[in-house]
Amino acid sequence: MTTASFTHAHSGGSRAGGSAGHRTHSVNWWLTAAVAVLSLTILVPLYFTVVTALKTPAQAGTFSPPTTWQWHNFADASAKVDYPKAALNSAIITVAAVVLTLLTNTFVAYAVARNMDKRFFRFFYYFFIAAMFVPFPVIMLPIAKQVGLMHLDNQLGLVILYMVLGLGTNLFIATGFIRSIPVSLEEAARIDGAGTWRIFWTIIFPLMGPINATIAILTALWAWNDFLLPLIVLTDQNNQTIPLAQYVFSSQFATNYPMAFASYLMAMAPILVVYLLAQKWVIGGVMRGAVK
Repeated sequence: MTTASFTHAHSGGSRAGGSAGHRTHSVNWWLTAAVAVLSLTILVPLYFTVVTALKTPAQAGTFSPPTTWQWHNFADASAKVDYPKAALNSAIITVAAVVLTLLTNTFVAYAVARNMDKRFFRFFYYFFIAAMFVPFPVIMLPIAKQVGLMHLDNQLGLVILYMVLGLGTNLFIATGFIRSIPVSLEEAARIDGAGTWRIFWTIIFPLMGPINATIAILTALWAWNDFLLPLIVLTDQNNQTIPLAQYVFSSQFATNYPMAFASYLMAMAPILVVYLLAQKWVIGGVMRGAVK
């Protein structure tokens, strides 16, 4: 190759590389701008909630910072809605729902994943996946009627409903990941005399760490923030969760927006901390379950 040819090829390659780099920087700029704009949909309401919770009722309704910080709004809101009791009810229901879901849904996902070649398990899998697309208002009244007839209109019935209604999503997340685990691990354990239950709890379940974390966090977010299921299931006012307590609070003190917003922040804080600490497992687990 002559010197002129080499120079021409080198300059052409440089231009191509420069053009690709320019396109990459352009795409990155647009993505950054899109993320910044979309983040405002979360940050602006959050800012408005925080500043309103620290204002007087006369100052509420504007985006300006409070002139005086009304920290007593949080104590007043806690007293009005009996926050400690409602938070304890929500915590009991949430923890029980997470534990029961992990103990049952993951084993169901294991059974389905290892028997997808059988017609019954394929039907079972697609049936619960299809149930994910049924709007909750369609089944809301039948659920309320059924739990009443079975005397499950209490915290136990609510926990069972979270376990059952979340099965479709959890199957979708966990089945793909379990199928990526080599069957040879189970075969080696069976040669050593291990049964199905022992194989699942000693081999499969520990390997499902990221998926288990994802299922646990998604279930906790749902159970803690849910309003409709507790509304139609719980009949005893002593068992009401935080969303139900806030519903009564908002109806009774609709004009006192600072106190209401302080209550919302207190309800949001515990589960928000949990999510921030474990968000990497949520994203990683969903990606593993969907791709593999």
